Amino acid sequence: MNISEPNVKQAVELLKVLINTPSLSREEGDATDRLQMFIERGAPVQCEVHRHLNNLWCVAPGYDAGRPTLLLDAHIDTVKPVSGWSKHPFTPIVEGDRIYGLGSNDDGASLVTLLQVFYKICESKQNYNTIFLASAEEEVSGKNGIEAVIPHLPPISCAIIGEPTSMHPAVAEKGLMVLDCVAEGVSGHAARNEGVNAIYNAMQDIEWFRNHKFPKSSELFGDVKMTVTQISAGTQHNVIPDSCSYVVDIRSNERYSNSELLEIIEKSVKSKVAARSTRLNSSAISLEHPLVKRAVELGRKPYGSPTLSNQALLTVPTLKMGPGDTTRSHTANEFVLVSEIREGMELFCKMLDGLKI
Repeated sequence: MNISEPNVKQAVELLKVLINTPSLSREEGDATDRLQMFIERGAPVQCEVHRHLNNLWCVAPGYDAGRPTLLLDAHIDTVKPVSGWSKHPFTPIVEGDRIYGLGSNDDGASLVTLLQVFYKICESKQNYNTIFLASAEEEVSGKNGIEAVIPHLPPISCAIIGEPTSMHPAVAEKGLMVLDCVAEGVSGHAARNEGVNAIYNAMQDIEWFRNHKFPKSSELFGDVKMTVTQISAGTQHNVIPDSCSYVVDIRSNERYSNSELLEIIEKSVKSKVAARSTRLNSSAISLEHPLVKRAVELGRKPYGSPTLSNQALLTVPTLKMGPGDTTRSHTANEFVLVSEIREGMELFCKMLDGLKI
């Protein structure tokens, strides 16, 4: 599977189209329309385009239920432009090797790269099926994104999640769980020795969150990290507060599911604890998985990623990898290099050609 300059040119042209079409999370409809039109009019191979909500996917011709299936996923949505842009975020600007625009690095480069790689896989015979997916709502972990699509797809064996990793394989990813906690007390007058101060009750539990160490540590991520980030209590200076609410941000390692952590926490603190969601679990793929081994053979370095992606919402082995630099994501004057897109295509083709899953 050889990458040609026309492949790179087509990827860049599509990236310009996507930058020029605002696709904020939950508002990806226009961008999905234009991507569908781009594929239906210009795909070098015959592949049927499917759509559910603002998600779009293609299955490589010759699908065989007896073979494993590889999913190539990249998200089509972007965050809102931050302040500080000196260029127009929705106007693609090419300056030398750089392409500026909102979503150019996160996640347009991975999307256009994986689409071209998908075309190349379609042109050659492989021992696995391939599905290309442009997913919605990734930036907000929305339920109308990849989670909504998976039931419509054939069974998936493993996946590459396209994200800007400088084409190094992220073999694990931290999870996220946010807790809303409430410590209760009894109101009274602050001038008298009455009531039960909910703030003091909360302080005991907050101290537990600050100091508790879960026994299972991770070679990639270290310990589970719990941080109290917000607190609110009291109505006025002379009233003992009967309620104190606070928020805890928890970053899990791959040794615990969020549900396991929640169960331990509920047994350890007196506050009422409610998880906003337990969906965003930490994930990891074995270093012996064929995807990882092939990446390592090509000189790429496995690492653990602190940022969330669609990896958190899939139950199959996933490898996060793509062109671009994660430090450019969500920044003013976001950009990606054409040379990074070219390198991404070449490396993915070498990884996937002849792969045995």
